[in-house]
Amino acid sequence: QVLLVESGGGSVQAGGSLRLSCRASGRTFSSYAMAWFRQAPGKEREFVAVISSWSGASTYYADSVKGRFTISRDNAKNTAYLQMNSLKFEDTAVYYCAAGLTATPKGLQRDFRSWGQGTQVTVSS
Repeated sequence: QVLLVESGGGSVQAGGSLRLSCRASGRTFSSYAMAWFRQAPGKEREFVAVISSWSGASTYYADSVKGRFTISRDNAKNTAYLQMNSLKFEDTAVYYCAAGLTATPKGLQRDFRSWGQGTQVTVSS
């Protein structure tokens, strides 16, 4: 497993932007697919975005964030990012990064074995 630490959460007005970071420990970061999930109060955790391992050639997004969020990775820094633009009130949630072996459009939680502690994103309307 890999240790993951998220940062970059905070409070922002609707229409604003935030960039989340997820720093991973260890030397094998490149070999992991990296994903972001989120959990809003009273709701189940849901898939947000995923990027494939190594070059990150493949990315997939939940329909609710497509066109507004961008996932990326910097293997030299052992870090994955989630750029969030045009934020909406309904994006308010705790955001978790996760590391796994595969990146698929469905973003199944069971494919990811390592999870961060989460970072709060609050969007005010």
